Amino acid sequence: MRVEHIAAFSTSGIGGNPAGVALCEILPEVDEMQRIAREIGYSETVFAAPMGKAWRVRYFSPAMEVPFCRHATIALGAILARSRGEGIFSLQLNDTAITVEGHAGTTLGAALQSPPTRSEPCPEDLLTTALHLFALEPGNLDNHLPPAIIEAGARHLVLALSGRDHLAAMTYDLATGADLMRAHGLATIALVYAATTSRFHARNAFAAGGVFEDAATGAAAAALGGYLRDLGWPHDSNIEIMQGEHMGQPCRPIVTIPDRPGASVRVSGAARLL
Repeated sequence: MRVEHIAAFSTSGIGGNPAGVALCEILPEVDEMQRIAREIGYSETVFAAPMGKAWRVRYFSPAMEVPFCRHATIALGAILARSRGEGIFSLQLNDTAITVEGHAGTTLGAALQSPPTRSEPCPEDLLTTALHLFALEPGNLDNHLPPAIIEAGARHLVLALSGRDHLAAMTYDLATGADLMRAHGLATIALVYAATTSRFHARNAFAAGGVFEDAATGAAAAALGGYLRDLGWPHDSNIEIMQGEHMGQPCRPIVTIPDRPGASVRVSGAARLL
């Protein structure tokens, strides 16, 4: 089994969020997949094996299995297009089925349809604890985008900040953050800043997965798209998210948001081999 190294959501041929992609005849045992993911050290490594006309897919961070990871799925779509030819690939995850469309022409990359989306207000106790974790005050939040639990295949907390300087100053204790995220079933905590109605800057704490920060979080990007739709945010069907800038790994997921509440959203991006 060979593990490919590829950066998803790259921009202008640089940056991107690295992922490991392993195409297998049969998926390895869970302990072996976890060992490989820990050894590679990326925020996620994806394992895929043929299953009829689809691919059986599982995702592992260095610390645990995760239900869904979009940047690793974009990386997988690009590798499938490169090795099997361009097209739409059906993926069977642990709890749901999705598709990814891979292309390998002038630009390597992929697009995927998310699972259904949903959002709900953030409970007060969780908000208080999260603000303390990041040394933020209620006045640092953007009142136009209230704190919320957002989902599109994985569960996230989103905190929209009133200034980009608050985003740049993100810091927190990794162990405390991991305990908080696991206690509330959160894949990440997303700090975002709305530069315009369609352009967002984001940083995603991924302590639950053993990683301080994820350079690009497609699952949170899709969930953010669904949340904005729920709010009636004037997104004009598309948003772009600039992430990974503070890590020296600029990333640019594009989210296409249909009007129907709860409907799947499309997340696309370029990729590059490492």
